[in-house]
Amino acid sequence: MKLLLHHARLISPDRDIPDGALLLENGRIAAVFGPGENLPEADESIDIGGRLVMPGFIDIHSHGADGRDVCDDHGDSIPHIARRKLQEGVTTWLPTTLTQPPEKLESIAARCAAYMADPVACRAPGMHVEGPFINRDKAGAQNPQYVRPPDAAEIERLHAIAPALILSIAPDVEDADVVIERATALGITCSAAHTSATAARIFDAKTAGLRHLTHFCNAMTPLHHREIGVVGAGMLDDELMIEVICDAIHLCPEMLKLVFKLVPADRLMLITDSTAASWIGSGEVELGGLACVVRDGRAVLKEGGALAGSALLYNEGLRNAARITGLPLDQLVKATSSNQARSLGLEGFGRLEPGFHADLVILDEDFHVLQTFVGGVMR
Repeated sequence: MKLLLHHARLISPDRDIPDGALLLENGRIAAVFGPGENLPEADESIDIGGRLVMPGFIDIHSHGADGRDVCDDHGDSIPHIARRKLQEGVTTWLPTTLTQPPEKLESIAARCAAYMADPVACRAPGMHVEGPFINRDKAGAQNPQYVRPPDAAEIERLHAIAPALILSIAPDVEDADVVIERATALGITCSAAHTSATAARIFDAKTAGLRHLTHFCNAMTPLHHREIGVVGAGMLDDELMIEVICDAIHLCPEMLKLVFKLVPADRLMLITDSTAASWIGSGEVELGGLACVVRDGRAVLKEGGALAGSALLYNEGLRNAARITGLPLDQLVKATSSNQARSLGLEGFGRLEPGFHADLVILDEDFHVLQTFVGGVMR
């Protein structure tokens, strides 16, 4: 079946096409048309009304949504979260774990594998394993009682149950490089997180395979004029990919402006780091067994007040990034999909180009999600 989406503003990396059209066939983009071009016949045609069409968002770091958490270890939680993510315009999601006991992480991985085998909403090609190999002093909202030394055998067991596409690990803890090297050999992208590392330690860890920085500026050493820390390393290095939470809480608007000014769009990746706090408005939820309070869009631990992930919806993060930075959408779109796909080796995702997967999000001028397509199918 051929489906034609026309009268659309097409946003793809380095391309902003007004009054464009897409021809979808067999789950892929068959052709892209500019304004005034002759459009082909199709089995079905949809007038987009001048609204935005972008590649479906890829959220590589999200723990939960709407009162549910990946680490609930409950059969309904992951499908429920996936449906909510789809409503945010996310067509590919990495279920993200927390620092938990080994046996529980294995059970959670099995639930992730079950969803991956039969996705009911957005795609889930793999997990993001955040912790448990982190610096206890930088645990933040991770449960410190389950923090443990890096263990390559443990990540291998999890990866055998369900593919781990990302491992967030503290490079400053003993034997971290051993695990980074082994995980990298397995095809897992390693990311620095919950760490007191110096910039030099980050650069050394790169030789072992480190490629990402998790929730940039949060739970890591800050920029200082005598030690630039992990934040400075991320700004200085030309290869490290950087996760950014654009809720204007984890990073204030001025910091977001600074990051987007100093770091090329090709290295930035918008994430939500959302937890069960998203979608609920206000109330109380749990994060890895720790009680959290949600109020005014901010989720914090009930005890201690540390930020506990976010209540951010992906499309709202894009809206914030656009308003705060003023960058054109054909640059910001790199940070919503194509960078994630490129860094994780997900072929055929993140661009509106012939041959790419027809994973799309349609948004109005205020970035409200109107419709999503996964593999050319309206969801």
